[in-house]
Amino acid sequence: MGVPRARRTKSKQGHRRSHLALKKRVLTKCVQCATPVLPHTVCYNCGYYKGRQVVKIKDKKSKVVKNK
Repeated sequence: MGVPRARRTKSKQGHRRSHLALKKRVLTKCVQCATPVLPHTVCYNCGYYKGRQVVKIKDKKSKVVKNK
């Protein structure tokens, strides 16, 4: 079984962890409704992808449920 020869310095530890930083998300605008959308995904606002409608989105008025 391998045993570490010497203690790793803070510098070496920092170099190893340099790739662990979070990266900013890239957002693009939807061609149809201009809302920010992740690339290569269907727009959650209008249901369009690459200029054609892929998913039918219900109207926001129909989503409201009336209570008795």
